[in-house]
Amino acid sequence: MTTNVYVRKTDLTNEQKEMLIKKVAKLGKYFDGDVSADIVVGEQAGKKIVEVTIRSGGMIYRAEERNEEVYTATDEIIDSIERQIRKNKTRLAKRLRDGVKKEIELFAPDEEESEFKIVKTKTHHIKPMSAEEAILQMNLLGHEFFIFLNSETNTTDIVYRRKDGNYGIIETDYDTH
Repeated sequence: MTTNVYVRKTDLTNEQKEMLIKKVAKLGKYFDGDVSADIVVGEQAGKKIVEVTIRSGGMIYRAEERNEEVYTATDEIIDSIERQIRKNKTRLAKRLRDGVKKEIELFAPDEEESEFKIVKTKTHHIKPMSAEEAILQMNLLGHEFFIFLNSETNTTDIVYRRKDGNYGIIETDYDTH
């Protein structure tokens, strides 16, 4: 597992950094092949914010926790990602038959979903616009996200409102593999 640690607006001791890497590396036992993990540690309003993103075989697992202690936040993230793996066991088996080790069978699924029920389909015509225009349009519609054709990059992107009240952009990239 390739692990990258990024520290923003806070201090992180070598001991804390090594603990983060060691605990996240234990999640590698659920995957075969190329696995990468990004750990971002920051601080806001006196609390440590730990984000972990794991990429494997086209699947992305992400968790974020806020706590006064990095150690506690890390333990909560590990639990959260393991829950995500259990929840998505059925989908992983179908999509990544060779990407997940047999150890995942040790987990009993919380609720197996045999099929997904689509209850509504919408057509959205995307228009070229800037990210700022997309945010304005999203707010006018009262939505939490908005899909648009980014006039600067000529890609289909998504703007969304974050829990902290700020905005984020998801930039799309087409997998050619």
